[in-house]
Amino acid sequence: MTDANASAYREEARELLAELEVSLLELEDRPADSDLIGRVFRALHTIKGSGAMFGFEAIAAFAHEIETVFDQVRSGAIAATPALVEATLAARDHIQALLPIPADRAAALAPEGERVLERLRQALPSVEASGPSPQPESSEPTPDLAGESRSFRIHFSPNPDILLLGVNPLLVLRELGSLGDLSVVAHLDKIPMLDAFDPEQCYTYWDAVLTTSAGENAIHDGFIFVEDCARITVSPIAEAENGAPRLGDLLVSRGDAASEDVERCLESRPLLGELLVEAGVVSQDKVDAALVEQQHMAALREKRGEAGPEKKPVEAASIRVPAAKLDSLVNIVGELVTVQARLSSYALSSGDAEVAFISEEVERLTEMLRENSMSIRMLPVGETFARFRRMVRDLSSSLGKRAELITSGNDTELDKTVIEQLSDPLVHIIRNAVDHGIETPEDRLAKGKPAAGRIHLSAAHAGAFVLIRVSDDGTGLNREAIRARALERGLIRPDAVLTDDQVDQLILAPGFSTAARVTEVSGRGVGMDVVQRNLDALRGSLTIASAPGHGTTVTLKIPLTLAIIDGLLVEIGDARFVVPLSHVSGCLELSREEDSGRQSLLSVRGELLPYIVLRERFHIRGERPPIEQVIIADTLGGQFGFVVDRVIGDHHTVIKKLGRLYRDIDEVSGATILGDGAVALILDVEKLVAAACSAPA
Repeated sequence: MTDANASAYREEARELLAELEVSLLELEDRPADSDLIGRVFRALHTIKGSGAMFGFEAIAAFAHEIETVFDQVRSGAIAATPALVEATLAARDHIQALLPIPADRAAALAPEGERVLERLRQALPSVEASGPSPQPESSEPTPDLAGESRSFRIHFSPNPDILLLGVNPLLVLRELGSLGDLSVVAHLDKIPMLDAFDPEQCYTYWDAVLTTSAGENAIHDGFIFVEDCARITVSPIAEAENGAPRLGDLLVSRGDAASEDVERCLESRPLLGELLVEAGVVSQDKVDAALVEQQHMAALREKRGEAGPEKKPVEAASIRVPAAKLDSLVNIVGELVTVQARLSSYALSSGDAEVAFISEEVERLTEMLRENSMSIRMLPVGETFARFRRMVRDLSSSLGKRAELITSGNDTELDKTVIEQLSDPLVHIIRNAVDHGIETPEDRLAKGKPAAGRIHLSAAHAGAFVLIRVSDDGTGLNREAIRARALERGLIRPDAVLTDDQVDQLILAPGFSTAARVTEVSGRGVGMDVVQRNLDALRGSLTIASAPGHGTTVTLKIPLTLAIIDGLLVEIGDARFVVPLSHVSGCLELSREEDSGRQSLLSVRGELLPYIVLRERFHIRGERPPIEQVIIADTLGGQFGFVVDRVIGDHHTVIKKLGRLYRDIDEVSGATILGDGAVALILDVEKLVAAACSAPA
């Protein structure tokens, strides 16, 4: 087994374990849901089968024990009790602990695995005590009924070098056989003469017919780890209405022979298979495959007598690409955007019509490539959200509370890099909601609330941003306690007059905590300041809204992507800056007569607009032009204007990180290279407004 195969299995297994955890948590609420039981069983089955195929014997053996239990749950022999779900969650955690450990060292965790299995055995309800299992809530028929079985035609042709990758094709076929009734024919026509035979090459390929109730997805799951090193086709078989299909009909339906050739041969001789081979119409291996399918379908007819259900549409194929390759692609596209900007600049200055035409075409194609490459990196946030359900469940239980996590907007997409950096902030916010927000069941009942608290995690698009909200229906922020702790730590003066919003923002101070004692969850002064730092790295922002007795809502405003953005290129003196277009709502002119001096207010459609003169803010030398441009930007604090000398126009901005020398400059979030090779700084609008408002008059 190669390192690449081991890595592929681990990555696939982690996804299956995440799906398993979500399914188990839902099964805890709906223990008779046959669909959930099936999802748990399939996840365990795939982890076991693929683990055995790739040498993860400890995982395969352990998962087999859990799979056996859920096979009984699936058949209705035992019920999915809360204790069984709890024990299976512990088993899932043990499999995850085994994943990174090399096979030769997995025995060290065997005692822990045995303890988990013993816990699982104790959780099994006795058949006599439990009585018949409850009927499934779903109105759908269970997938194990014979009437739900379907037949599939499978072609499995491994690449010649598949053996060098540590893959045994026979184990793949054995795994398929565990799904149902399988008939296989091996084709040996590609095996060379002995003098050309290489024992490290695979010359055999297979055709198979599988009748299973597991569904087409389960078949594809069996090929997950060989799909990149084999040609695989899976297609449903439309069963004949009267008896087993004829050989001629099979050859035509399989695309192995033309109907006119079959009919012509049938007129002269009855032994169709021999005749077609002799006439060179089809090869012997195709006839053999068709005969195996004919015999399989005949046996199936004899066994059950009825045709299967209607054919379901085949799902679109997908491929797995390492994240590093996607990052490299986006980096290359970013460089291409920069080169395209240089080409456009040259075409404009050259005045050559042909060059201008080529430049426009390159710009159009670059834009298409940019949009496609960025869309590839976009992932739904639902998988990240699902991870927190277990955390809320376990944390509330350890604190003697009852809380449930409700999610919405799971299909909202974000750049994968943003999602990766979003996990830690959400962990801190949700832990705070459970620890500080949600009351004990007794307190909630005394206040007229349900005993179980609710934490709502949602995501929604807002222009070029995504708003992620964490709301709880708990006690809300204790502003008196926050103010008292801030005074104690010297964060505010005793005579400071603060609004509710300003008091709420104090919890973002480094090391701030109102916990009376240090626990595993809180009291160490690490939490919301970490959230703020991570959001700063994401160029995001945070707002807090709290109503005493009713709960708290924390809103994160996150940019969709961190790689390439649309910006508005502006000029101040000889310096150029980029304002993210997602903030810009309009532009207008400002003349000397309209400049109100120190008040920095401008009347726009009957309303006063505060503005910041960037030349003065950045101490750029030179005289202000008679007529300047004002960029109207939307911020968390409302609309603000930014006065610049000139607006150049839209600019596709490839974001480059600033070096360590500039790490303390909050008002600039990055830089970009322009078409003429010059560097333009990207303004952080929110930080710029905050700094300008807090500056002394």
